[in-house]
Amino acid sequence: MYIHDLHTKKQQGKRFSSITAYDASFSRLIGQAGIELVLVGDSLGNVIQGKKTTIPVTLDEMAYHTEAVSRGGEAFFLVSDMPFMTYATSNDALVNAAVLMQAGAQMVKLEGGEWLGDTIFQLAERGLPVCAHIGLTPQSVHKMGGFKVQGKQREDAETILADALILEEAGAELLVVECVPSSLGAQLAKRLRIPVIGIGAGPQTDAQILVLYDMLGISARIPKFSRNFLDGETSVLDALQAYADSVRNGRFPAPEHCFSDS
Repeated sequence: MYIHDLHTKKQQGKRFSSITAYDASFSRLIGQAGIELVLVGDSLGNVIQGKKTTIPVTLDEMAYHTEAVSRGGEAFFLVSDMPFMTYATSNDALVNAAVLMQAGAQMVKLEGGEWLGDTIFQLAERGLPVCAHIGLTPQSVHKMGGFKVQGKQREDAETILADALILEEAGAELLVVECVPSSLGAQLAKRLRIPVIGIGAGPQTDAQILVLYDMLGISARIPKFSRNFLDGETSVLDALQAYADSVRNGRFPAPEHCFSDS
């Protein structure tokens, strides 16, 4: 799977599914389920290490898990999170992104808005594909005052949209938008040329992503925007296939998994 395959799906109006993974065994099942994109998420800090935030996760840990997931197969497109403060400057980003790409990633993901424009440009110019991440950005949870829905006020929504357009222009080839009203998720998917992947961003984004442990119902706390796809299924593979089918057919997310403007 390559980035142009995901761009083609957007052009054809075909939604695709994404999920996090942290090891080779789960990544093999994900490939068998036909899920198009896998993110080695710094969410491993929460679901693997039991930490309260993603902030303590290190570059070495991300590289280790990226290498493990990359051994699970080549059926999916593999993205790896750049952890907290590994892209504070463009030079930091170039050096640290190379570590994740050499570990097996096909793209790196960075959290932030307009301020990341030059960094994304520098990465893209040197052949390092970038996924931007806006809305709720977990690495900034302390500045945001907790895990709260973003973009509910008109001015905030306009800022998120403006940031997305700037990052696309800078060279981002995918965009993740997290915890925003469904109306804003739809607007982003309509305005951007690149695929927009939603997590708690409504049903009209070009794709959906969930944390693996959330969609299997084994996380300590399941967020509102997720669903336990293992419930009613007989295996993890069946649950992954049910998730992928529900995304492609528009059955997930349902209204109860979405956020409104009010």
